[in-house]
Amino acid sequence: MTAANELTLGAILDGVDNLRAEGDRSGRAAPVNDIDIASVLAALRSFTDIVRYLNTRRSAGAILDLTNEAAVQDALYLMLRPWVLDLVPENPTDKIANRFSIKDFVSKENRFVIEAKFVRSPEHGKSLVKEVNDDIETYRYHSHCDDLVFFIYDPEGYIPDAAAMERHLKVARSYDGRTLRCHGVIKP
Repeated sequence: MTAANELTLGAILDGVDNLRAEGDRSGRAAPVNDIDIASVLAALRSFTDIVRYLNTRRSAGAILDLTNEAAVQDALYLMLRPWVLDLVPENPTDKIANRFSIKDFVSKENRFVIEAKFVRSPEHGKSLVKEVNDDIETYRYHSHCDDLVFFIYDPEGYIPDAAAMERHLKVARSYDGRTLRCHGVIKP
């Protein structure tokens, strides 16, 4: 990705936040935006199609170079923020067991967290289950998380059994009478 394209992507992200801030200063109440988790999952499943469109369109513009987790997070934010109005990127969760967890995105109003993962090597693909299980244990205490969505971008197919990983994630877990529904979307 060229520097000009990176600036353009950064400018777009800043512009989305600036528009949101302008709306907040106008004195009008922020619109209520009830998004069901099925709609979020459907949008995440279209991630590859959206990236393909942006990277092959006829006009000049920013090309999404998805070579690390931060780039995947930026693309997800651009894709979801226009219709999930309270989507907030990168806020530390409460400190639990002497450890902070950085959640990629949270919607307090809709009570979900999206955790983005970028699979960077075959070793990471094999160890991802442990990383995900650690995240699940952390989010079970989060007061604004009823649905935990893992978006895993695995462009090289390093996860040995992606279908088994999705099955592992797609389970409702109960902790002290509180349910945490987990979901997984794995995209190449």
